[in-house]
Amino acid sequence: MRRAGPILIVVIGLLAFVAAFFPVPMPAVGSNATPRVLETKLGLDLRGGLRLEYQVLPVDGKFPTRDDLNIVRSIILSRVDASGVAEPQVVIQGTDRIIVEMPGLQDPDQIRKLVGTTGRLDFVPLGSTPAGAGQQLNDAWVSTPCSDTVVENCVLFSGDQLAAASIGADQTGRRTVDFTLKAEGKDKFAKYTASHVRDYFAIVLDGKVISAPVINESIPGGQVQISQGGIGGYPLAEAQSLVTILQFGQLPYPIQELANTSVSPTLGESFLRQSLFAGLIAILLVILFMLVQYRLPGLVASGALIYYTIVVYAIFRLIPVTMTLAGIAGFVLSVGMAVDANILIFERTKEELRLGKSLPAAVEAGFNRAWNSILDSNVSSLITATILFLFGSSTIRGFGLVLILGVLVSMFTAVTVTRTMLRAVVARPGARRASLFGLSEEEYLARPTGRGLRGEGRGRV
Repeated sequence: MRRAGPILIVVIGLLAFVAAFFPVPMPAVGSNATPRVLETKLGLDLRGGLRLEYQVLPVDGKFPTRDDLNIVRSIILSRVDASGVAEPQVVIQGTDRIIVEMPGLQDPDQIRKLVGTTGRLDFVPLGSTPAGAGQQLNDAWVSTPCSDTVVENCVLFSGDQLAAASIGADQTGRRTVDFTLKAEGKDKFAKYTASHVRDYFAIVLDGKVISAPVINESIPGGQVQISQGGIGGYPLAEAQSLVTILQFGQLPYPIQELANTSVSPTLGESFLRQSLFAGLIAILLVILFMLVQYRLPGLVASGALIYYTIVVYAIFRLIPVTMTLAGIAGFVLSVGMAVDANILIFERTKEELRLGKSLPAAVEAGFNRAWNSILDSNVSSLITATILFLFGSSTIRGFGLVLILGVLVSMFTAVTVTRTMLRAVVARPGARRASLFGLSEEEYLARPTGRGLRGEGRGRV
């Protein structure tokens, strides 16, 4: 392991450097994933974007409970996630408010319409009358359930009968939208399509037509496929939008937009510069402290700290982690925690040197004896950060995630990287001076002798 360790450290460092500072293309993972390029994702407070505030309205005098608000929040989050917005933040505020933050938004009007719809999803038979997307249907049509005598311009079933929806492909490879119906919806649709082939059937959201395909054949099994003419079938954006509406169209309570705020990217850039400057000052102060207090080991720890910073930043881009002001605060905090383990190790090493051990033996003993304390402190930090991540708000979760990653990487750099570098340093005769390890001449002369000292002469350990 001692031979493979330095090679592994160098390989990880090189890969992390490339991932941290170059736009490396990443392959798609999963059937629905798309290739992406490694980049630093910034939150709303750093990148700019859109902030929307909604009020959840009561229905028939019944006000939403906390559980109802959680359902509304989950549906809105699913809608925005499916629309392709990077790292949206959807949080509950008070007893009836939902706050939606979307960083780096390119088309705010489209997302606002998607989020702001109350989501009354209905399936309406139109008979031989076609309808275009966006057409508003008669209110009587979408409030009248179909019956044995009324089979057109009525609601055959609602969105609660939808089991699943996804993007698919037909036999020729053209893109389609597929959805599956539950038992009641399946039976009604099978009965209707059996006698209404070549008629139109509309998917309606809040009385507005989203799609109105033609029934090409009887559909008895509840497995429905919507296709569109043209090369390639459905355009990807339209297919994703329709699947999103089918999956997440229906809210248990209507919502009303109260306010929308655009955060300027210029303001975000100013925040980012200030945050990075503060982080740089923090790292430099930590390095200065280590150099003054621990001398040569402090220099080694500073090198390991720079290594740690590059590796953590590369992980942020790989996952990717959306960086916010809270996330940067968690990263700066993890920098201090990263050198905390080194401080324990170096103090232990100095104690072993005072007992008369040789420098290589003191370094090994320092790492071995400090390990239990390092493990205990980092595990307790991980427990706290995990609780913040699991149960905190969106901002607190970002802080917790960054802290978890920082603690895990700091354990690797403090115990493995620093140890490997120190082993290489103490193997050189020129590095075996007591003053380089924070020992004064008085401490050196007062230590026991004849216990495996290496080298001869004043001040050598």
